[in-house]
Amino acid sequence: MKNIRNFCIIAHIDHGKSTLADRLLEATNTLSAREMENQVLDSMDLEKEKGITIKSHAIQMEYMRDGEKYTLNLLDTPGHVDFSYEVSRAIASCEGALLIVDATQGIQAQTISNLYLALNNDLEIIPVINKIDMDAAMVDVVKDQIVDLLGCDESEILLASGRTGQGVPEILDAIVDRVPAPVGDPDAPLQALIFDSVFNSFRGIIAYFKVEAGSIKKGDKVKFFNTGKEYIADEVGVLRMKMCPKNEIKTGDVGYIISGIKSAVEVKVGDTITTVANPCVEAIAGFEEVKPMVFAGIYPVETDEYEDLRASLEKLQLNDASLVFDPESSLALGFGFRCGFLGLLHLEIVQERLFREFDMDCITTVPNVSYKVYTTQGEELDVHNPSGLPAPTLIDRIEEPYIRAQIISKSDFFGPIMKLCLDKRGTLVSQHFLTSDRVELNYDMPLSEIVFDFYDKLKSISKGYASFDYHITGYRDADLVKLDILLNGEQVDALSSLIHRDHAYDFGRKMCEKLKELIPRQQFDIAIQAAIGAKIIARETVKAVRKDVTAKCYGGDISRKRKLLEKQKKGKRRMRQVGNVEVPQSAFMAVLKLD
Repeated sequence: MKNIRNFCIIAHIDHGKSTLADRLLEATNTLSAREMENQVLDSMDLEKEKGITIKSHAIQMEYMRDGEKYTLNLLDTPGHVDFSYEVSRAIASCEGALLIVDATQGIQAQTISNLYLALNNDLEIIPVINKIDMDAAMVDVVKDQIVDLLGCDESEILLASGRTGQGVPEILDAIVDRVPAPVGDPDAPLQALIFDSVFNSFRGIIAYFKVEAGSIKKGDKVKFFNTGKEYIADEVGVLRMKMCPKNEIKTGDVGYIISGIKSAVEVKVGDTITTVANPCVEAIAGFEEVKPMVFAGIYPVETDEYEDLRASLEKLQLNDASLVFDPESSLALGFGFRCGFLGLLHLEIVQERLFREFDMDCITTVPNVSYKVYTTQGEELDVHNPSGLPAPTLIDRIEEPYIRAQIISKSDFFGPIMKLCLDKRGTLVSQHFLTSDRVELNYDMPLSEIVFDFYDKLKSISKGYASFDYHITGYRDADLVKLDILLNGEQVDALSSLIHRDHAYDFGRKMCEKLKELIPRQQFDIAIQAAIGAKIIARETVKAVRKDVTAKCYGGDISRKRKLLEKQKKGKRRMRQVGNVEVPQSAFMAVLKLD
């Protein structure tokens, strides 16, 4: 056990984690030259296409030093703020972390938040400056930033290049020397923490775990602590590039278990595995419950695919523990699910994975956040959807979630970034210059304002330099109104939204104009209205398709024409009472892209 080292790699997005992981795998000869490819741990096509890590990946390496063999368990983690739950789970199953900082970019927002996650779990931090071979590398400046942040000695910082492999042997030595070996009693009853799982259509569910105490053998009868279900361990083993079966996994090691579990509900990330014969007394403290930030409805395009969608979401949830969903129904779209995501990128990835991995074509509704509504009777309600709002007369007040946003940017973009945050109802909490040309801004902002396009706008005004990170700080009173869209006086629930009063008029007008373009003309006039309560704030009319009834009148008195037009008008009015308006699917989707 003294020769086991469990460590993860943490960094801001695009600082070269996966490339450095490739070099570590090459240096320890874990993969042959034939198996090697770029970002070899990013196994999903989606990860390779977008150039980001979405899942944290575990792999075991063997390293020989001074005639002793060390087992190194590496976890490569994502860098994007939307996948921070993956990072927190990876950190909980390690004793050390490589903190990688890009020599050309310096410390960015996500570097700091991932570092705090690691420090809260008492991990040994090894700072590494990557990309030192680049022409734009500012090694000395970045060194000073790291010393300020960590309070470490400058000699502890390692220099490396993921592209050329420079500095990799020093990193491996530092991992062996500095990262503590796992602690745990090998003779105690088995305690193993599940940190990830994956669905295999031939072998059922495969759970990945770290053994905290005791050991697990092939053929053992095991029990999952929280669900109370019992299984036979058909196969246990360690994770190399492929799974390598072993007869026994001992304390401190990371491995996988296959026990023929078919139902996705039976495996929970954060659960404890123990043996039936000699069970442990208490479960390991798992991971904190994930709190979704953004909610959106996902509906099958074909209504009879509802059960297939449920099965697909359950299988996806195994592999992505931060996805939460509940069934819901909508008048316009039928039956579907209300899903919670950690951010807009997460929503986009889930939608794409449903399509690629499970062949599910889905419709996604407008993303929104959850609000706390206090009624006049003193009840407190959690509302994720505008249609779940009580009548306006029963609402005492509405509170919306607020975040503390941390933006690190070059000081040239200071003005435009401040203007963007003020437009989004942000209030400046603090600002300080990290160096002469790098500034850190802290803002309190409503979460609903950053859900749509805040990140995209921030990137474009700062030419890609600004980095952004946030955490929820609580709920505050908000002046929100429910904006309804009416077609011929009938409310369309899928187009309703909760919006701040100051933005409601503008949004309502844009919405009506957009729908006027998209709704096809009928035999009668269609009134498209935006309303707050009983007050109409915007209106557009889709004109009727009409026949020229006066064509047969040539000459003669005007009253003959008027009579024919009045007769047509009566018919149109009668038709409008019985006719109904079809809203095309493109109208629901266009509302998302209103800007």
